[in-house]
This record gives sequence, C-alpha cells and structure tokens, in this order.
Amino acid sequence: MFLSPISLSRSRQGALTLASGGLLMGTIGVFVEEARLSALTLVFFRCLFGFLSLAAYCAWKGYFARRHFTRRTVLLAAASGVLMVTQWVGFFDAIHRTSIAVATVVFHVQPFWVVLMGAALFNERLGADRLGWIATAFGGLVLASGVAAAASLQGHASYLIGIGEALAGSVLYASVTLIAKSLVDLRPHLLTLAQCAVGLVCLPFIAPLGAQHIAADQWFWLIGMGVLHTGLSYVLIYGALPKLTTPVIAVLLFVYPLTAIAVDAIVYGRALSGAQMFGMVLIVVASLGVNLGWPLVSMFRFRPARR
Repeated sequence: MFLSPISLSRSRQGALTLASGGLLMGTIGVFVEEARLSALTLVFFRCLFGFLSLAAYCAWKGYFARRHFTRRTVLLAAASGVLMVTQWVGFFDAIHRTSIAVATVVFHVQPFWVVLMGAALFNERLGADRLGWIATAFGGLVLASGVAAAASLQGHASYLIGIGEALAGSVLYASVTLIAKSLVDLRPHLLTLAQCAVGLVCLPFIAPLGAQHIAADQWFWLIGMGVLHTGLSYVLIYGALPKLTTPVIAVLLFVYPLTAIAVDAIVYGRALSGAQMFGMVLIVVASLGVNLGWPLVSMFRFRPARR
C-alpha cells in the first residue's frame, strides 16, 4: 500500500515538527546555565512565563471547555503538577552540579521506569526481551553518568548528588507520564498549563523569590525558558505526536538528548568521554528495543534442530 501525497505530507510535517521541538528542548541547558540563578527561582519563572504563553495558546484554540475540568481531572492534574515541578527543580540543579549533557542523558532513562511502573501497577507481563533491554539501558546509565570512573569522582559529592537528582527526576517524570495516560479526555496543553499553575502557587512559599535581584540580561533567559521551552516546544511536540507512528516517535524523541550533548560540547567545551558516549548509545538502542519490540534474549535461546 502506498501513502497518498496528503498522508505523506502529514507525516513529514509531524516529523519536522517533533524534531524542531526536540532541537529547541535540547538548548534549555544553556538557558539554565546563563541565567545564573537557583533551580527554585528558575522553575518559578519557567512556570510563570510558560503559564502565560500556554494560557494564550489554549484560549486562542478554544481549549477551555468546561467538560475538561471535572473533579477527578483537576485532582490528577494537580498531583502531576507537584511531581513535574519537583522534577524540574531537581533537573535544573543536576545541570548546575554535573553538566547539561550528563544530566540530560541520565534523565532519559525515564521510559524504562514507565515500563517497570506499568508492570507493577497493572500486572503487565514484561518478558525476557524487555527485561534484557531494561538491563542494557541501566548498564548504559552507569557508563553515561560517569560514576563508573569512581577514582575521578572521589570527593565530588556534589556531582553524585546531581546524578541522583537527575535519576530521581526521571522517576518523577515517569509517574507524570502514567498520570497523563489516565487523563485521555484532557488535552496535554491543559495538563502542562495546570502543572505550571501548581509551580506558581507552591514555589513562592518555598523560596524567597521576591527578595532576589534579577539583572536585565537574566530576564532574557527566564522568559525564554517559559515561552520557548515550555510554551512553543510543548505546542510543537504535542501537535506532532498524533501525526506519527510509534517507530518514528521512538527515534525522533532522541533529538532532544543528542542536541543537549552537542550544545554542551560546542558552547561549554564539555564533551562526553568515549565510555559515556557508549553508554548513551546503549540507552538509545535499548529504548528503541523496548518501544519497537526488538528481540534480545529470545534470539539467543537454544532451539533444537528440526528432524
């Protein structure tokens, strides 16, 4: 069966849009580093400007329908907001403590937490192949994080804390993903809007945001994180997903971490070592293996010859 010009155009448009969203998200680390502010302050202003940009978009598209806001939906969206905001804080602090590339690579084991959580919560059968790919991914995580080079990390408690924050953030994001799957009637734009609203309400009680002086050049980075990396990037990504098949999505989602690695090397000269890059490759291959159902363990099983 051949694709019609219309469907081919739609899939190409989706691929370009998703790749653009990934490229944009891959630059967020530069905004985190150049803003030179604490993670709590960064997240608050990301929520503020993200909320304003997403609210304008949702109003323009007519998404504020009353049917979306049931009691169950609001409670689950608020719970996901607490998890997402906490994850953002941990991820930004992990960038400060490690690097853009390392924090991003460690964070991108979150699809495997989704698989494991789904198995635990919904009694889903994993199978030997999926377990093999998950084990491969976490082996890649050890290499990519740099913790395998134990001698070079002696006395670097801050670095190890950053690795822990990125890893904890991946678990929190996986939890948000599972909540989002149960909110099938709520547009993802509204869910992200609710998450930003939670940050706006909660963070001022945690950090003295108003007492901190912010220079004029820092406002550029703060507004950018909200408008570009929370407003525009999510609009691009959410708009692309319905137009694409699972294999294409699985591949293009890695535009984000690969861009982050390149940006860290180009802008700050912090290139990953050979072992870390190999770990990243293992994570990418394992993620594709899980999402696309590639055989791993099963192809090594002994099969007696037919007589």
